[in-house]
Amino acid sequence: MTSLHCARLAGALVFLAATAGPAFGAGAQSPQSGQQRVESFLQGLAGLQAEFKQILTDRNGLTIDEASGTLAISRPDRFRWDYRKPYQQVIVADGTRIWIYDSDLEQVTVRKLDETLSARLLRPLSSIAGVDWVRMEPKRDDTDFRWVRLGFEGALLKYMQLADKLGQTTSLEFSKLERNPPLDPSRFTFTVPPGADVIGDASSSPAAPVRKP
Repeated sequence: MTSLHCARLAGALVFLAATAGPAFGAGAQSPQSGQQRVESFLQGLAGLQAEFKQILTDRNGLTIDEASGTLAISRPDRFRWDYRKPYQQVIVADGTRIWIYDSDLEQVTVRKLDETLSARLLRPLSSIAGVDWVRMEPKRDDTDFRWVRLGFEGALLKYMQLADKLGQTTSLEFSKLERNPPLDPSRFTFTVPPGADVIGDASSSPAAPVRKP
């Protein structure tokens, strides 16, 4: 998993964590049911944690990469994404910046956290094999991804799909998802490990000792 792809995924996670009902705009097909499903899921949601399985495919649908790990989100602007298999990487949003740490490369990539993303629903709710899908796109054109699809089984968020501007698609399946679990604030802070190379501006950001997966 390259830092560039991690950055695209991180952008989508910010989009998901920050999304709120007023950010949605109705499309030509009147996607009210889809909007209601997303708003219902976000209602009262302060945070979540889950395990995930991830598959990355190219524009031809061929699998490029598979991975798994854990995710924690503290809305609206903090999350932690820990890859555990087959490699170890960490993505942390601390409210100011996004930190992407590759332990094998001993490299940290830092990006400014963009809190201004908002979404518009493109299609009404669609149901496929018992999963209700809602598709959204960022209103702005300068994001790293083209669209995000959320798949719900009942009231639970089960799937997330992200299409980037290179034609690649990241598919995530969530399990053991918990709404509003107790989350230690220190999970969403990061300190550059000694000896690691830093790409980007790491100054003036909250920090705590990094937790390696």
